[in-house]
Formats: sequence, C-alpha cells, structure tokens
Amino acid sequence: MTTKLFISGKNWKLSLGEIISYLEARNAKFDLEYFSKEFFAINTDPGFGSNIEDLGGTIKIGEAKAKFPTEIVKESFHDKNKQAQAQITQSLATSSIVDEMAKSEEKMLFGVSVYCSEKTLRQLSSVIQRFVGSTIKNELTDCGKKSKFMGFSKDRRLAQLSHVEVLKKNLVENKSEVLFCIGKDDTWVAVTIAVHNPFEFQKRDIYKPNQRKIFAMPPRLARIIVNLSACTPGKVFLDPFCGVGTVLQEALLARASVIGVDVNAWCVKAASENLQWLKNEYSMQDVEFRVVQGDVGRLAEKVGQDMVDCIATEPDLGPALRQIPTVPYAQKIIEKLRPLYFGFVEQAYRVLKQNGRLVLVTPYIVSRSGQQITMPIDERAESCGFRLVQPFEKQNFSKAGSRAEELVGLRSLIEADERHKISREIHIYQK
Repeated sequence: MTTKLFISGKNWKLSLGEIISYLEARNAKFDLEYFSKEFFAINTDPGFGSNIEDLGGTIKIGEAKAKFPTEIVKESFHDKNKQAQAQITQSLATSSIVDEMAKSEEKMLFGVSVYCSEKTLRQLSSVIQRFVGSTIKNELTDCGKKSKFMGFSKDRRLAQLSHVEVLKKNLVENKSEVLFCIGKDDTWVAVTIAVHNPFEFQKRDIYKPNQRKIFAMPPRLARIIVNLSACTPGKVFLDPFCGVGTVLQEALLARASVIGVDVNAWCVKAASENLQWLKNEYSMQDVEFRVVQGDVGRLAEKVGQDMVDCIATEPDLGPALRQIPTVPYAQKIIEKLRPLYFGFVEQAYRVLKQNGRLVLVTPYIVSRSGQQITMPIDERAESCGFRLVQPFEKQNFSKAGSRAEELVGLRSLIEADERHKISREIHIYQK
C-alpha cells in the first residue's frame, strides 16, 4: 500500500466520513494512519488517489514521498538547528520529488503548500514553505534545471496554494506542487496527484436547465451523501424528495441507475430535464434514470418493495428563517415536520433491499440560547428495523492514536452554514 495525503474541505469530519465510506463500499484495503482537521494520512491500494472527482469533500490528494519525525521540524524551525535542517534537506534530496520535476522539458514552475496540525509550528508555516521551496530550487539547479518557485504575498493567512491556483498552473500534470504536512508525531512530504475542480461542480450547479435556489443543496454536499450511502456503479439509487435532481445528478455520475420521486409535478419535469442534460454534457448514454411523481407515503407502490440498493435524500428542513429561533419556535418546526420524517423512514425500509443503506438529512437547529433542537429520528429508524451506522468505526483507527475516541462515538454528522439558521444533521442507517 502507498500513503496518500488528503486535504479536506471546510467540514473535515464530513470529508473523512465520506472517504472511509467510499473506500469501504469498494472493498478497498486501507488504514488511517493520521487525521486532523488539516489533513489525513491514509495507507491505500496504489491505484486509489487520482479519482478526486468522485469525492465531494476533498480539496487535494497527494502521494507521500518522504516521512520523518515532527521533532526534526521543531528543531529545524523553532530551535533553528542547522543539523536538523540538513536532515530535512537530505530527505527532500533523496526522495523522488526533484527527479520527477526535472523530467519536464520546459522551465519548471513549482509550489509548496504547508498543512500544519501542530500548533507550535503553525505560525512558522511561511518560514517552512520558503525553506522547502529554496531547497527544491537548489536541487533542481544541481540537476541543470531552471525553475521558478511560486511564493505568496505577505498578507496571505496560510502558506498554501488554492486548488484553483494548482489547476490554472498545471501543477498536477507537472507533478510540481509539494505538500508539506506536519502532524503531531510525524511529517509527510507529498506530491499532489489530484486536485478538486470547483468549475465542474459550478457547472452542475448553475448551468443545468432548471434551478431551485432557495431549496438547493450544493452539488459538493450531494456527492458526499451519495458516497455515504455506499453508492457504486450499477446499484439502484433513490432520492424520494428529489426536487430538481441535484442528488440524482451526483448518483448518476457515480454510474448508478437512479430513481427520483417528488410530489411536485414541476420538480419531476425539471429533474428529468436536468438529468438528460447531464447525460449529454458528460457523454453518459449508458446510464439510466427515471423520475416519477408521487407522495412518499406510498413510496413502496411507486418504486416497489426490496428494489433499491441505496437512498440519500433531504426532505423539507423547515422554513427559511431570517433570525435565530427561540427554543419553543425551533421545537414547533421539528414537531410540524415529524410526521413527514417518521412516515418516510417506514417507507424507506420497505423499498430498500436487505443490507441497503439510507442517508437521511434532518433539520439541526441551534436556538438563541444555544440549545440544539434536532429530529428524534434514531429511535423511529431502529423501531422500523434499521441499524444505525456510525460514521467512524473503531477498526478504522487502529493506527490513529487515542484521539480517535472523539470520532468513534459520533452517531451523525453535522453540516452547518453560517448563512442558514437551520443546519443539516446527516444520519446513516442500514437495513
């Protein structure tokens, strides 16, 4: 196995949960060596890593080329120890990083991004970035290779290249972005092998024929919940509150056979048009979809019993609030939505095949007093026969140390957006 470094999006727990679910659904061998909100180090099969377009919550993926104790980094930059700095220089020189860059026939443009989960070193990220950049430039010069190092303006808060900069400068193709990832005990040096393309998600969001902006889920999050549902090519995927088909689009791109249901006739037509547009845009004539009008209370009649492999959906989350609600008002929102959710869970159990998975988004409201008001859906799901799937299982963290306990106990994942007064709680169940 090879070590891959994953740089997550804003919600690192959601990103990590997605990666684990994605790997498990494909029976991939992996072990999580290290995790933090800045990056994850995962040992995986060599073939995994370049398919970042399959993931919604990952910004960059790097392949590790060197590893050494973080203590050396502390001695080098906190204590300014010349001998320790020489050790880092030697590690960079003996890795394959410079050799790969030197293969380019043109003048080499390269960059260095520092991801630091060690607080004592975070304020020195810019110093570390310049040191690594200078070292690589000197090594390239020794190889007879002219190069230019991408520096940063002084007002940049983090010593990191954005995914857009990496894309525009073709740094992935030229193997010329170095990731310097500093963990608590170990530090990895990696070369970026894949980067998130925000323009593809943007295209699926704003260029599809039909929009429904007020109720829209971002395509990025849609892809995450599709992966959490263990959706893989060839499976039958259902979104019974499909709206204009944002989640269905991501499932279709995952090469599933998708079914959409919505009570609103306009949504059914809009989702069908959006899915056909997607098939044409991405030349996917071999995948199938159907969207039908129907009430979720009669879902089994529309779809059939034991017919679906996976469901990922977001029902009504409540009204668009202008202000943070009081506890009584938040509870009123939940009580009004409860019959919809409780009735749906029963129908979802009926249409899923044995071992099928349901990913359900419910409202998550933090009141003015700071109290968390949520939908009590776990008890209802378990009474219907579902088993709760915790996002993080103990066996995934055999090498990740004692900090894993903070994740292993989680029963759901939270996706909060400052713009919205009602956030999302993501639950995973299995039949």
